[in-house]
Amino acid sequence: MAFTLHERLAADTLLVADLPLCRVLLMNDRRFPWLILVPRREGLRDFDDVAAKEKAKFHAEIDLASDVLREVTKAHKMNVAALGNMVPQLHVHVIARFPEDAAWPAPVWGVGTAEAYGEEERRALVERLGRDFRG
Repeated sequence: MAFTLHERLAADTLLVADLPLCRVLLMNDRRFPWLILVPRREGLRDFDDVAAKEKAKFHAEIDLASDVLREVTKAHKMNVAALGNMVPQLHVHVIARFPEDAAWPAPVWGVGTAEAYGEEERRALVERLGRDFRG
């Protein structure tokens, strides 16, 4: 069965890169630099659904996303979470946080209204992140 990205994730994000296991997406909300990793496997809902032989790769890709986002944004703190209450497809949020951001120190969910990236800002950020994932 082919990998299909959940419609909500597709609507809210921009493609950055495909790693060996995960698709890397940028949340289209400029208030919070925010990556989402989605394992390209059908039927995964929770961490324990990831095959044992792929768990190390999954965690390594989450670590890589944290490193890349921290380097690009110079984040004060990285938040990593997998909730899945609104979108059942397994996905991991990697969010760069700053003491001056709109939600600090609380979680970013439900704070204000998303602000989409402008065309140039989006293009530049996706290109920079993509380069860093390719090495």
